[in-house]
Amino acid sequence: MIVRPAEEADIAPLVAHWNRIIRDTTITFTTLEKTAGSLRALIAERRAAGREFFVARDGDAVGFASYDQFRSGPGYAHAMEHTILLAPELRGKGAGRALMSRLEDHARAGGAHTLFAGVSGENEAGIAFHRRIGFDASFRYPEAGRKFGRWLDLVLMMKRLG
Repeated sequence: MIVRPAEEADIAPLVAHWNRIIRDTTITFTTLEKTAGSLRALIAERRAAGREFFVARDGDAVGFASYDQFRSGPGYAHAMEHTILLAPELRGKGAGRALMSRLEDHARAGGAHTLFAGVSGENEAGIAFHRRIGFDASFRYPEAGRKFGRWLDLVLMMKRLG
């Protein structure tokens, strides 16, 4: 398995993977699918801000982790929020840990003090993963989002990097 910054060749498989998650799961609350252009723009925006978009690849299986400032404004300049999504074929094989290790190192080197994860309350595996890598559940926001005709809880988790 390779973990590295995203490249142009990753765009199409990442869009296909992300859109499957958007269409079929409550891992993300959004219903707006990604396009190659929107993903290119997102990666460029993150890099321009000193952030990164990391990819894990093992053959056709793909996953990613990226981060950006948690909330806008100078008071939150050292607080970041990340997204991590793995293809089912990569789960349980160390890809998530490898991506998060790389992301945390990058964020820490850029001055980040805290890293947040917003995890769907239905994503028990995602909550457990974050606990295993040192995140604490800070707060559960009941019925914070809506998808597939039902209300979804949001679990906000945090890890100190400093």
